[in-house]
Amino acid sequence: MRGPRPTSYRDLVRRVAPAPRFRILSLDPYAAEGRLVMPYRYFPGPVASHFFKALRDEGRILGIRCSQCQTVYLPPEGICGRCFRRLHQWVEVGPKGTLLSYTRPRYVLDIHPRIQPLLFGIIRLDGADTGLLHLLGEVDPDRLEIGMRVRAVLAEERQGSIMDIHYFRPLHDGPEVPRERRA
Repeated sequence: MRGPRPTSYRDLVRRVAPAPRFRILSLDPYAAEGRLVMPYRYFPGPVASHFFKALRDEGRILGIRCSQCQTVYLPPEGICGRCFRRLHQWVEVGPKGTLLSYTRPRYVLDIHPRIQPLLFGIIRLDGADTGLLHLLGEVDPDRLEIGMRVRAVLAEERQGSIMDIHYFRPLHDGPEVPRERRA
């Protein structure tokens, strides 16, 4: 048995149009092509500010732990999504982690970072229970695998933003070579 049919836009407008509080100029929805520019400023607040300062000044990646359920959030949150308790307990996580998922955009926008090929991944850093969406670098897109181990590469000049983590690169067997010494 089929359920009720959805109400069409035209039928919906006919139902509300007679109401004096609605002034409907047209029965047809208006569609316009183009881009909508919405300038804004991001204010990180106390939790994100603490996270960005530790990343910028000390090169440490911090998560925040719930004292009730022990969930470690990265990126840090102010309230636990499970217990709804305020979070205060900072813990250092990573810089190594596991790639949970990845994607490669098929288009390039002016706002995208200039790293090519452009690859995004969700990484769960060691010690965290949630994933962090970030860039992947120094990797052949055809060799990406869910479950592969990755490591954060910090930007040389850090400014207090998520881009202070330049990207995550795959871990390879053998000794890790510091970024400055690689050819």
